[in-house]
Amino acid sequence: MTRHRRSLTAAAALALGAVATAVFGFAAPASAHVTVNPKDATQGGYARIAFRVPNESDTASTTKVEVVLPENAPVGSVSTMPVPGWTVTVEKRKVDPPVEVHGSQLSEVVSKLTWTAAGNAGVKPGEFQEFPVSLGPLPQVDRMVFKTLQTYSDGNVQRWIEEPTPGAQEPESPAPVLTLTAAGASASPTAAAPADDDDAGEVEAEGVGLATGLGIAGLVAGVAGLLLGGLAFARSRREPKA
Repeated sequence: MTRHRRSLTAAAALALGAVATAVFGFAAPASAHVTVNPKDATQGGYARIAFRVPNESDTASTTKVEVVLPENAPVGSVSTMPVPGWTVTVEKRKVDPPVEVHGSQLSEVVSKLTWTAAGNAGVKPGEFQEFPVSLGPLPQVDRMVFKTLQTYSDGNVQRWIEEPTPGAQEPESPAPVLTLTAAGASASPTAAAPADDDDAGEVEAEGVGLATGLGIAGLVAGVAGLLLGGLAFARSRREPKA
């Protein structure tokens, strides 16, 4: 009987461990990956974003970062911010139809950005680096997927090129994604509709009546307090001293 109970206890422990792994994800933690920050922007506007590149190697430094702009979402204006110790090269491609920027029709857009570390400026183990970019006008699409290659000093290349699927499990090597929303979509959908004149009048009248009632109640309480105080004082005057 005791051996049977022990076997049942061990089986229950294994079952609980499996459930915990499935529900809470107690498996090996997912590694950090290249992301874009912030993750949201507005269609038709300009955005300042930064590609955040963590170093996942214990022995090598990140020496080159290549970011490919999506072909289905061309952007007319792309500019980079200097990163100390890094140089950037810009590649372009032809587009048809042209992209309009401030009334001008552009037949070429940026297709790829490549940052290369000089000397000892690479992203060392345990560090991360951000590569800021300004771009716009942002296209009328739901999201922009930036496939990225991360090259290490030992020659290894991490390919962050898998497109995440909304509602599905994150892929092993996801590409950075910038989510785009329509202009004005961030406004609160639960804003109260304006009341009509009759409703507004009723609400105002109720508010005035409530305020008046509270004022009268306050006056009555004040007068009652004064009366009680006067009675107590008069009683103390009439009572003989001990």
